[in-house]
Amino acid sequence: MADYYVGGKRLGYWVVAFSARATGESGWLLLGLTGMGAMVGVSAFWVVLGEVLGVGLAWWFMAKPFKRFSDQHKAITIPDYLVSRFQPKTHLLRIIAATTLSAFVIIYVSSQIDITGKAFETFLGWDYFAGAMAGFAIVLLYTFFGGFVAVAWSDLFQGLIMLIGLVGLPIGVFLMIKDQGSIAEGLASIDPGLMNIWGSGGLTFLNVMTIVGLLGIGLGFLGSPQVFVRFMSIKSEAEIQKGRWVAVAFTLLTDAAAVCIGLLGRYIFTQNIGPDAVESVLGNSAENVLPMLVDNFLPLLLSGIYMAAVMAAIMSTIDSLLVVASSAITRDFYQQILRPDLIGQPMTKTSRMVTLGMALLALAIALMVAWLSPSRTVFWFAIFGWSGIAATFCPMMILALFWPRYNVQGAIASMITGFVCIPLFKFGFTALPEVGVYFDKLAELPPSFALSLIVGISVSLMVRKPYGASV
Repeated sequence: MADYYVGGKRLGYWVVAFSARATGESGWLLLGLTGMGAMVGVSAFWVVLGEVLGVGLAWWFMAKPFKRFSDQHKAITIPDYLVSRFQPKTHLLRIIAATTLSAFVIIYVSSQIDITGKAFETFLGWDYFAGAMAGFAIVLLYTFFGGFVAVAWSDLFQGLIMLIGLVGLPIGVFLMIKDQGSIAEGLASIDPGLMNIWGSGGLTFLNVMTIVGLLGIGLGFLGSPQVFVRFMSIKSEAEIQKGRWVAVAFTLLTDAAAVCIGLLGRYIFTQNIGPDAVESVLGNSAENVLPMLVDNFLPLLLSGIYMAAVMAAIMSTIDSLLVVASSAITRDFYQQILRPDLIGQPMTKTSRMVTLGMALLALAIALMVAWLSPSRTVFWFAIFGWSGIAATFCPMMILALFWPRYNVQGAIASMITGFVCIPLFKFGFTALPEVGVYFDKLAELPPSFALSLIVGISVSLMVRKPYGASV
């Protein structure tokens, strides 16, 4: 089990750092964030700042104590860690953690399968459904047989492709533009808001809410299971000190390059059209901007490499999430609750079957969403799944690591609050008259994260029992 889910806790910092970042970024970086850069301009750099801060805080302040505690208690899943930390008398904490994790992981995986279909459709002209099935089959094959070690090492190479592809494209395109000094002026003439860091219209309350929502994306790195399981897998705390520099540098370079790709695409392809017609040229939410730059500026061989970069970003997230979801079912439901007599025995076959089943469920959801909502965007489909995982686990992980009075009742309250608030803020508050637009700009993660923290602290203070008491 430890080999299949955390690589025997023997991995080096290069593998872990690239694996954590490739997993955390996913296909939304290459299609979603590049499209956002084209749509809103330099204000998309708030996403970059939020992600760099989130990654930095996780690696500098949370990784070591989490690694130390999980090693002491031989934890190989996040619910394992939580049970060791709170020592509950029943399985309720483990059940809630595994259930909420599985639910949002499946949504997030389905969003990545959706991106797979769009990538094949955009780059190669394939039918969307054929592309989704092909990419899904490839990633399932090596995850099914190799487990976490295959995932982590493939993430390293996939991350390298992403890094080279994202950083190289804007540099190459910039050098090919004859009048490079006119880019900023040209973007401002297309739409002055593109060069305003506060967004179109300047420093307004609505734009402030948008900025908070963009910065809030980085909150997902402060305890998300698919990221923190990498800290379990690294071989020592000394490796964490080295890996944090790699992780932050990777985040800064790739995210900033993605926004620059969007800006260059907007300058090149939309100079003679109005702002309302941008999507007619660059696709839904400008998600075709990277493929269009590749097609227009690079030879066929390099175009193939960029197709590989997009697929690498998608696969590095799908495989990691499938392993995390499989561990929640196999380890935390089946082995720990239903069949505790099997603890310590090899369960690789069961793990593979669960991985296959959850993968097929995610595929079904992705194809259903594609059929029911053809106007969906890559960015926000992926962010919804990401936000669900983050709001459910990150506030709880922060309090569990740094607040001794946090107890099992508070942890359960935090998880339930985060889990419920994501759909509530996404679909409920955004539909309210007058104020709904502000909740839409704020996005669902920041308010859900804040409420999860508040509820967890409040319940822990009200119960006033040691963290191992009763539940």
